[in-house]
Amino acid sequence: MKIKIGGYPSRLVCNIYSRHMAKKYEGLSYENHTHEDHVLEVIEELVQSVYNVFNWLWFDRRTQHIKVRIDKSDTWSMDDTLATIILPMLVQLKDTKHGSPNVDGTDVPKELRATKKQLAAYDKTGDVDPKHFERWDWIMDEMIWAFEQKCRDNWQDDYYGPYIEGDSGLFLNGHFEWQDRERQQVHQLRMTNGFRLFGKYYENLWD
Repeated sequence: MKIKIGGYPSRLVCNIYSRHMAKKYEGLSYENHTHEDHVLEVIEELVQSVYNVFNWLWFDRRTQHIKVRIDKSDTWSMDDTLATIILPMLVQLKDTKHGSPNVDGTDVPKELRATKKQLAAYDKTGDVDPKHFERWDWIMDEMIWAFEQKCRDNWQDDYYGPYIEGDSGLFLNGHFEWQDRERQQVHQLRMTNGFRLFGKYYENLWD
């Protein structure tokens, strides 16, 4: 496999006024503009109008360059191959994300859910409830965990060991070993749920 994905096409953008206001007011309300603020705003609009000509002539006509070559061996265990790519991307997205989508309460533990009454109250104000971002963090952690397990060669080995007298053992590799099938099944169900969440929230995987 060989993948080469170029950066997103950029545009010329003038941020003289925007950067000035962000630095001067640091996110506070700036309803009362000074004369300097207005001058910089006009300059930004004029410069941006010139930039837009160049954007139309060149920058907006460019496309992102993507080249993908798939070898036959890549699909022998396609689930494993994709896991090695998806995992680091999920980790980076969680570290750099700037927002969170709406998450169904049924997909998270009870302590992270919001009641219908709470959601309705926050909807009226246009705000999100206090657990909104925690729910998405939990979903991302479950997806990351699932793909981490997929990238392990044999996670099932965690639930096998030397046979001890009195345990329920089975004959493997020429000798008796114990197997914790119940915990192994719980592990597998959690992985399966992580992959389900990945599919369900696939279109929300953006920064």
